[in-house]
Amino acid sequence: MRVIKRVLFSGILLAGLFLVGATRAAAFQTDQLMPDESAAKAKEILQQVIQGLGGNTYLKLHDSTCTLRLSQFGHSGDLNGFAKIIDYTIPPYKDRTENLPKRNQITVLNGDKGWVLDLGGVSEASEVDISQFQDDIRKDIDNILRHRLTEPGMILRYGGPDVVDLKEADWVELVDSENRTIRIAVARSTHLPIRKVVVSRDQNTRTKRDEVEFYSNYHPINGIQTPFQITRERNGIKVYQAFFEGCDYNTNLSDSYFTKDSLEERWAKVGKKHKEKKSDKDKHDSSSK
Repeated sequence: MRVIKRVLFSGILLAGLFLVGATRAAAFQTDQLMPDESAAKAKEILQQVIQGLGGNTYLKLHDSTCTLRLSQFGHSGDLNGFAKIIDYTIPPYKDRTENLPKRNQITVLNGDKGWVLDLGGVSEASEVDISQFQDDIRKDIDNILRHRLTEPGMILRYGGPDVVDLKEADWVELVDSENRTIRIAVARSTHLPIRKVVVSRDQNTRTKRDEVEFYSNYHPINGIQTPFQITRERNGIKVYQAFFEGCDYNTNLSDSYFTKDSLEERWAKVGKKHKEKKSDKDKHDSSSK
């Protein structure tokens, strides 16, 4: 037992020294770089990330269809429940999620519009959900890498080396025109993102908000490296955890799939079944009285 304790203590001590060394190295390297040099190094690392994710195949992705299990958590971090869903996207502005296997609860978000299908029919998505979707697009790591790197007002900086999730990594920092700070940790061995940290201000309270996403368990699919596990935390509290079962890319999804009309067509099928079941239940309840 004493031997085990000594080994554990030695491991903790070495890990601590390594982290201190990495922090000092980061401070030294970032302090020694001029702004242009820092921006150039950040761009170099981000180009390595793009190549690691799939290069032109990754950049030119048209659409994706992914099946996943989603765990959602409440404001206190308590697990609210599990759901199996299928998610269709034409990035960056079109997204459609359906519950499995029934596909009778569907949300479609398309830019500044959105609609929801549930057991009550088709309705408009709430302004809160649409606003959150638009904010998520701005912070989405794929949207950043594919579209936002060269937008006006975007500042890039090298954040230095570090050990992140037990991996040697480099931080890259971006500050956009809305003063949103986005930090991405890139694994040195694979050039793949392993963590993203977004620091912003709540529009209503003006309080600082930290949002962290963790990416792991990458798999190559159709030439694109895909994280099969994504976890999001907000101010230290877990928001959701997604476990992907599989994805298909570039299946030629139609823009019409992300409209209100598509949900009305779906409701014409599932709504009829729901009404028939409800009618049968009402008849059974009436006859049993």
